[in-house]
Amino acid sequence: MNLIESLKRKKFLLFNIFFTLYIGINLIGGERGLISYLDKKRTYVFLEEKENELTAELKKLEHKIFLINKNDPDYLDILYRQKFNFVTEDEIIIKLK
Repeated sequence: MNLIESLKRKKFLLFNIFFTLYIGINLIGGERGLISYLDKKRTYVFLEEKENELTAELKKLEHKIFLINKNDPDYLDILYRQKFNFVTEDEIIIKLK
């Protein structure tokens, strides 16, 4: 009986303690907590870097496609020489990798 009476008198204090613990645990953990936020932020930064790399690569490819579609003889000549290793005696080809 003493336990029940003391709980009735201190129910507001107990409610505040449990409510504070509940909020604290969900603030740190959980789907929308601090740990999840940091993980999602790291993933977001990684994906932004990946997007920048792919955008740069796409621009390079679009430029190459533009040169081919324009039928630029110099660019097409470079491609043929690289592909078939065709060099005359008075030319020097520097290969870049």
